[in-house]
Amino acid sequence: MLAGLPGILWLWALIDVLKSEFTGINKLVWLIAIMIPLIGPILYLFIGADQKIKNSEK
Repeated sequence: MLAGLPGILWLWALIDVLKSEFTGINKLVWLIAIMIPLIGPILYLFIGADQKIKNSEK
């Protein structure tokens, strides 16, 4: 079960980056960053998720 955790974390980060809006080239930077195994998605979880443009509708 723990063997699949990095893959699930990576997939979640990838989907979240693709669905979210960022300013400037932040989306591209995060797409590249999450390609770093294990560290990239964890960094996105703690740092990148706060950088998203908040939608007033949601």
